Amino acid sequence: MVASPDSAPQTAASSSRPRRGLLIVITGASGVGKGTLRERWLAGQDVFYSTSWTTREARQGERDGVDYVFVTPEAFLEKARQDGFLEHAQFVGNHYGTPTEPIEAALARGQDVVLEIEVEGAMQVKGRMGEEAVLVFIMPPSLTELRRRLTGRATETPERIEKRLARARDEITQAHAFRYVVVNDDLDRAVGELQAVQRAEHARLRPEAEWTAADREALRLADTVRSTALTPEDLARVVES
Repeated sequence: MVASPDSAPQTAASSSRPRRGLLIVITGASGVGKGTLRERWLAGQDVFYSTSWTTREARQGERDGVDYVFVTPEAFLEKARQDGFLEHAQFVGNHYGTPTEPIEAALARGQDVVLEIEVEGAMQVKGRMGEEAVLVFIMPPSLTELRRRLTGRATETPERIEKRLARARDEITQAHAFRYVVVNDDLDRAVGELQAVQRAEHARLRPEAEWTAADREALRLADTVRSTALTPEDLARVVES
């Protein structure tokens, strides 16, 4: 389980009920580097990383049940009809969805849950879970850099890349819908900011009198990547560069 700061002593009645884990949702444009960030950020942590279902074909090196659960469109739609997804969305012709049951079980046992999903799905989670969902938008330093990363992957046609860029432009302009925005232009800094967000959100679940110096530093750093700190000019610079 994610190491969290010491909590206040529990009574015998409450000791059998662990504090509910955090639900952290990271999202952002394809090619922005979510997967690399997630792996570095969560290294050594016993969080529950939800594996999404998808109807798209596996890319080279992807493993079924690890990167995604790859299913047929028929199997996906049947799961959706049974209300088996916390969120699901269609993106560039493929379906993506997050199964509900394992997430609720992990949160109830006090384990942090991390979802890496599309923006539309993140908005669904926010609508369903409210403020319990900690939404983090991973932003590229510029659309030019995002284009370079997508082209360098060599996994999609030019037409699909243009569709992804157009969608990314729309998503970036809506960054204030998320609690935090982390710009992925320096991997070490971005990982540090995600770590600070996680620790800060744990601290906010406890009385301020229990906060440690490390908690307060995490809270200070997390506040610097609050979406409210971004101006319209900041967002315009990203989409126009």
